[in-house]
Formats: sequence, C-alpha cells, structure tokens
Amino acid sequence: MPDFSIESLGRPTIESPLGLSKKKGDLIPNFVPDDTLIRYMIQAAPGVSDTPTRGELLEVAGPREKLYFSPSHVHVGIVTCGGLCPGLNDVIRSLVRSLWLLYGVRRISGIRYGYKGLLPDYGFEVIPLSPDLVDDIHKIGGTMLGTSRGGGERTGEIVDTIERLNLNILFAIGGDGTQKGALAIAGEIERRGLKIAVVGVPKTVDNDIAFVEKTFGFDTAVVKASEAVAAAHMEAHSQMNGIGLVKLMGRDSGFIAVHTVLAVHEANFVLIPEVGFELDGPKGLLAVLEKRLERRGHAVIVVAEGAGQGLLASTVGSDASGNKKLGDIGLFLKERIQAYFDFRKVEINLKYIDPSYMIRSATAEPVDSLYCERLGNNAVHAAMAGKTKLLIGLVHNEFVHIPIAAAVSRRKIIDPEGSLWRDAVEAIQQPLSFRNEVV
Repeated sequence: MPDFSIESLGRPTIESPLGLSKKKGDLIPNFVPDDTLIRYMIQAAPGVSDTPTRGELLEVAGPREKLYFSPSHVHVGIVTCGGLCPGLNDVIRSLVRSLWLLYGVRRISGIRYGYKGLLPDYGFEVIPLSPDLVDDIHKIGGTMLGTSRGGGERTGEIVDTIERLNLNILFAIGGDGTQKGALAIAGEIERRGLKIAVVGVPKTVDNDIAFVEKTFGFDTAVVKASEAVAAAHMEAHSQMNGIGLVKLMGRDSGFIAVHTVLAVHEANFVLIPEVGFELDGPKGLLAVLEKRLERRGHAVIVVAEGAGQGLLASTVGSDASGNKKLGDIGLFLKERIQAYFDFRKVEINLKYIDPSYMIRSATAEPVDSLYCERLGNNAVHAAMAGKTKLLIGLVHNEFVHIPIAAAVSRRKIIDPEGSLWRDAVEAIQQPLSFRNEVV
C-alpha cells in the first residue's frame, strides 16, 4: 500500500473568503479540517483489529479554513491533455467558476493543446478564461482548450514557461500519462525551489486510474457504448446467423466492456484484457460461438481494445502518450470469425461496430456533468490551500486527495476472480473460460 500523505507548499495563513461554518449543528456547510481522514482498505475479519498509520489514510477533500494563496494575487493555468473524453469542458467550467465566483481569482489562463502549449516552439498563446467564456461549454463535446498527446517529457522547458507566465497553480486534466507528466513537472518545480501547486483531475474513459473508484467520462462512455451494443443486437437478431461484434475502449482494463454488458443485457460474449481466451479448440471462442448460433440463431460479442493481444502479431513502439501500440483485435476477430464459418460453409451475417471516437467526443451525460462539477470544485479547494502533487478522486463515495505518485504507480484492472467479472459472466451466461486447458 502506498503512502497517501499529501504534500503542501507551506503553512496556509490566509483567511478563506468562503464564509463557511467551523462548527457542527448550525445547518451551514462546514470547512474540512486536514485531519478528516478515511480508510482506503475497508476489509475486516472477526476478531481482527488494526490501527492504520497516517500514511494509510486518505485526506478528505473540500474547502479549508486557511488558504496558502491570496486570491487577488494568484495566477492559475488549466491544461487538458491526451485523448478526448466526455466531460472535459465540464471540468474546465467548474474550475473557472469556482476560482472566479467562490475565491475571487481573476487571472485564469487556459493552456492550448495540452503540454505542447507550454513549449515555446509551438508558439501557442494562452486563453484568458472567465465565467462568461465558459458558462455554456459543457453543452459541447471535446475541450475548448484543445488537446494533444506527448510533450510532457520536456519537463524543464515546460517549467521555464510556467515561470515566464508567473503561474502559481497548474491544473492538469488527463489520464495516466498526463498525471505522470504533472508529477515530473511538480518535481522540477520543487527542485527549483518554486512555490507552485500542481493538482490533477483524473480523466480516462477506461476508468483505469489506481485508487480512484471512477474517472469522469466513464459513465457517459457506458451509456454510449450501450447504444452501440443495442444496435449490434438489433442487426444480429434481424439476420440469419447474425453476429454483432462491438469493439470498445479499454487498453489494459475492461471496465467499459463489462459495465456495458451488465447494463444493456443484449450481449452474449465479453472479452477483456484481464482474462485471456483461445479461439480454436472445442472450448475456444469460435466453437462456443458456433453452438450459440445453432441454438439461438444470433450472437453479440463485446471486446475491449486491449483484449487478446497475444493472438495478434506483436506490435512495436508506443504512442505519444507512452502507451504501447495495440493490434486491432476488432478487425482480427472479424476476419477470423468470417474465415471460420466460411470454411464450414455456414452462412453468417457479421456486422462490426467501433464507436470509440463517437464516444470520446460526446457531451457528458448528467451523471458525469455532476461528477465533473464536484471534481473541479474540490481541485480548486485543494490548490488554494497550497496542496500539491495530488489529484482528486472518489473513494467510498467521498471526494479525497490522492497523491499523484500513488495514482500512477499501477493501472487499475478488473479482478478475474472478483465479483464484477463474476456478475458479468453470469449475466450473459458465457462460459467461465475460453481455454481448452485449465490454467
């Protein structure tokens, strides 16, 4: 278990302008003391007790009574990085409105096109942000600031620009690669002896950030993915030996695929990176699919993009975000399924759907918009109090501060022996394994 202690730039001494309550029972929202903590590990056993150390406890997020930064003097930068994700504009809107309307911050700069907007050779000017500019951006997809992959490894140049802009706070909205870049930036800031807070807001439709129960954009992704699976089912059900094949996002984790099949009730097979499978042999996917068609006349397969990579020719290299390049499991399965039934002279009607970019560019569903609003608010509270090297996450239904170092230490994945995968397999009644030999 990592150390969940949160770093601070120094002792906060400035009175907060929020006017919240310091006592319980007066029906006025309260400030949150730094010693308000929760457990991450909640498992228990009869007769076993333990006393967690401070580093094992998570700091609850929220407004602090004392600030480190003076709102009238602070200059804030906001950057969005990586691939598109529903809710990016919602988070930008929340950050700007919280800074401006709650704290009275008037110098807020939007960094254009990700970390590359902080590199001098690209020549991008910052965008001055205000509530008037951002009030309606949640109604459109994408990010008003633009985004890009990569650039975060040029840490020294980025911090040079941060110094030239005279930023006091940097909000980094992005996934694993973005947060690794933010941590490196914060480290360089510290090495230079600067007092600049770096706070992350975790973004990834894959929902694979460690120690964060849910990243924004995930709920919207499941809604949109469910629509694609429902369409695949309609196509398959309307054809003779119809097969609907849907590829969803999920490089290392199959959360979207699993949540989608649980939500839509119209898939028959789900394939994820965490659980290997075989195509051939009596227990392989192709033989089981053939039996399904013989029995019901149609089938729907949902596959996460990172599933079955061992079956494909190995790919070399990484993308600009540092992610290993993947083979296209969707097209691979489409070709193998067609070839299998062609060889057996069985007529099938296979429809392949890849809705990935439609999902990424969608506007956030209300449940995600709500989540983004609260993530942004709590990120502002943390930064104004001088906390740094952290991101805001939801744990046990509490918004908490999570050290970026902990969040990027590993990827969150589905436990193949856990309840989520068990529920998915039981719901769609697929075999427990597509392996011919028990592992």
